[in-house]
Amino acid sequence: FSKGRKPQNLNTYFTTKEEDEAMLEKLCREGLPYRYPEVDQPILDRLHKELELIKGMGFVSYFLINWDIVSYARKQGFFYVGRGSGANSIVAYLLRITDVDPMELDLYFERFINLYRANPPDFDIDFSHHDRPKMTQYIFDRFEHVALLGTYVTFKEKGVVRELGKVFGLPKSEIDFLLAGRYEIPQLDEVSRLVLKYGSLIKGMPNFLSVHAGGIIISQRPIHYFSATHLPPKGFATTMFDMVIAEDVGLYKFDILGQRGLSKIKEAIEIIEYNRLNGADAFDIHDVKKFKKDPRINTLVKTAQCMGCFYVESPAMRMLLKKLEVDTYLGLVAASSIIRPGVAKSGMMREFMLRHRNPGRAEEKAHPVMLSIMPETYGIMVYQEDVIKVAHHFAGLDFGEADVLRRGMSGKFRSREEFEKVRWKFIDNCRKKGEPDSLIFEIWGQIASFAGYAFAKGHSASYAVESYQSLFLRAYYPLEFMVAVLNNGGGYYRPEFYIHEARMLGASIHPPCINRSLNANVIYGKAIFLGFGYLRELESRVSERILKERVLNGSFTSLEDFLDRILITMEQISILIRIDAFRFTGVNKHRLLWKAHLFLNKNAKIEHPKLFPPRPQDFKLPQLQTTELEMAFTQLELLGFCLCSPFDLLAEPPKNTTGSKDLEKYLNHHIDIYGYLVAVKDTSTHTGKLMHFATLVDQHGEVFDTVLFPPVAAKHFFRGKGIYRFYGKVVSEFGFLSIEVIKMRKEDYIQDPRYSDMKTSARVFEGKKKSSA
Repeated sequence: FSKGRKPQNLNTYFTTKEEDEAMLEKLCREGLPYRYPEVDQPILDRLHKELELIKGMGFVSYFLINWDIVSYARKQGFFYVGRGSGANSIVAYLLRITDVDPMELDLYFERFINLYRANPPDFDIDFSHHDRPKMTQYIFDRFEHVALLGTYVTFKEKGVVRELGKVFGLPKSEIDFLLAGRYEIPQLDEVSRLVLKYGSLIKGMPNFLSVHAGGIIISQRPIHYFSATHLPPKGFATTMFDMVIAEDVGLYKFDILGQRGLSKIKEAIEIIEYNRLNGADAFDIHDVKKFKKDPRINTLVKTAQCMGCFYVESPAMRMLLKKLEVDTYLGLVAASSIIRPGVAKSGMMREFMLRHRNPGRAEEKAHPVMLSIMPETYGIMVYQEDVIKVAHHFAGLDFGEADVLRRGMSGKFRSREEFEKVRWKFIDNCRKKGEPDSLIFEIWGQIASFAGYAFAKGHSASYAVESYQSLFLRAYYPLEFMVAVLNNGGGYYRPEFYIHEARMLGASIHPPCINRSLNANVIYGKAIFLGFGYLRELESRVSERILKERVLNGSFTSLEDFLDRILITMEQISILIRIDAFRFTGVNKHRLLWKAHLFLNKNAKIEHPKLFPPRPQDFKLPQLQTTELEMAFTQLELLGFCLCSPFDLLAEPPKNTTGSKDLEKYLNHHIDIYGYLVAVKDTSTHTGKLMHFATLVDQHGEVFDTVLFPPVAAKHFFRGKGIYRFYGKVVSEFGFLSIEVIKMRKEDYIQDPRYSDMKTSARVFEGKKKSSA
């Protein structure tokens, strides 16, 4: 349908193509001194080559529109990251669409643009999730014919059974039985068989129209020439066709995406600038070349001290960084790609580690052709570009055919038949060159495994740039960075773990305070005050009233002053009192609760105006005390976590003080260790058996990792967060220490003193506090 159809995108940024071309060349010349203080001939040759191809392919306006978008973002102080294959372009680098230097990384330009590619190149531009709506609004205001791209949500296997079951009037129990899949066809009645029959026909058909994750169409003609539009809740006109149909029509999307990693960086910088100490050095967060050479940052990478940092904080990534001993930007680029399923599935991730640790192994194991094509990755295909290189140099495919192969392995081919033709040509060409079938299919197996997911090298490099920006902030402004991480939804781990990490980095953590907290977390020096947003039962309108009143009339001086100025119910004030938000008064919270009961009329609906402020009155109240133990359980209830060490809440004190620091001493021996569960990853072996990887914090606050292989995973289970006792063997793989668990059990907490014998619980709690001190 789309064959021969011309692109329908906005084809000129200015009035004529000549103006566009002149502007693009001018912008590139202006960008050279900023990006390359010393310009050499290879840089000029690469620039000339790209400009000629961009002009010849008619992609000039596409580059200028992206330049317009990022230029506006910089003027507004918005942070962004240019990703996708566009990072392979020196023109994009000079226009500051991306921050990846293609000369430094020897990025493969043909992956980005080649003469066989009819559709425009691909830029993904990530913004802070706070700034993305503003950028979308700017694009709609700046350009005349704009719409968001629609997408079809199709019926999935379980969803279609559930919906058809309702249509046929099946009770929920029978629908659940069908969804479980534990049946034999002869067991089913006629209606259930019809549900399965029609389900197989409807599966994959459109269910409803939604909005593409980031696609925006900017067309030469009015959007309604191509499609009717509708207005989703966000209020932007959206096409009633998806990306595939859009490309058939000749419309190619711009990807404008939201990302919390950039939100963390932006907010951390805002906090640093607001709280900047006298004499503190200014810094440029975009000076990534400086960060790459910083030994302090590279040490964080090598030791995997990356909690909160974009893309490198997950247990799997931290494990990989330690195994590879990554301490350079280029090393991080490679690590960002080999962790993807495509490389791991082919077995090449482990082989990469072996060759990295033993350089001589590459010459011994790698095919000479593969090693000559990809020496920096020891002859192993790691990036999407490597597939094109191998297909071209090893199998003799031209770049157009190699790109079909590349698109196929990334799951973006439009025709599996087309992909199969290229596959057979790949094999046939290799046989004609005299390559043995064993080698041909070994290399093809690596390519085929990439069908899961593989990164473009420029994509990995873009992620590594953002990782280095995050790592800089963690290295030099760790507390401000952790506050920003918490305020933007955390990351891979639960919020309490980032709070723990902030404490380990030297912060003191305080529960919400009426006079010092905001909705988000706030930092004063090294003191972090949790925000009202962590109080799950506190109504947002109450926190808004508190903040507004504080701005208008100053801090609150007492509970009576607060109740006189804020309209609030007894249920809501009790939350604030119980979390100790009035601790500045120095009054026990039980006494404050009594006072609140006496001052508030629970059923009052209207605040009556007062001519004069009432005089505070005192009452004789029962002598009640609040214990640290009671406070810990109240925090668990209201915040979801306690601010003391969870080990202080154990019913029985730990039998030992073994921690992460002792793992090396116990290498190849058995260890008995306690850990507070941080994260669990469930996975399956190639035979389908379940196993677990778990990350935990020991009694001293340090992180360690465990693995439960199938025989152990079949007997022992993780039952939610809490403290577990492990017995297992300490093992080392490429220098990374972990524990192969033999047995484990979950430890019990002290009974909640608010609902049990407080004296007994408090005695245990205080005894453990003294012993730990």
